[in-house]
Formats: sequence, structure tokens, C-alpha cells
Amino acid sequence: MPKIMLRTRDLRKMSREELEKKLEELREELAKLRLKSAVGTLDNPGAVRAVRRTIARILTILREEELGERKE
Repeated sequence: MPKIMLRTRDLRKMSREELEKKLEELREELAKLRLKSAVGTLDNPGAVRAVRRTIARILTILREEELGERKE
């Protein structure tokens, strides 16, 4: 299971390729968590929220890069 909660400052240190790879991993993890939730075997309901928030952080950082507003 990948680490789902990453700090924004840690994400900002990653390269674009690393962020895209992490984004893909987290989307796969989110799909697994949603399946477990639907079946009723989810151990930690807060994990879904944590993964969604981390995905949003990554997407925000990638968008800032596109706009040239990335903070170091």
C-alpha cells in the first residue's frame, strides 16, 4: 500500500514525472478503496478522504507548474 498522506512541501520537491507516477498510484489505490467500501470490508474509512485530498494536492501542484506559479 503506497503512502497516502503526503505533505505539500514533500510533493513540491518531486519532479513532474514523479508526481504523475504518484498520481497514477493514488488513483489505483482510490479505486481499490472504493471497491472495499462498496463491499463493506474497508478498515479505515478516512483513507478514502486522505487519498482524494492527496490527489487534489498533486493536481494543484501540476496546474501551478503549467501556469508558471510553482513555489519552491
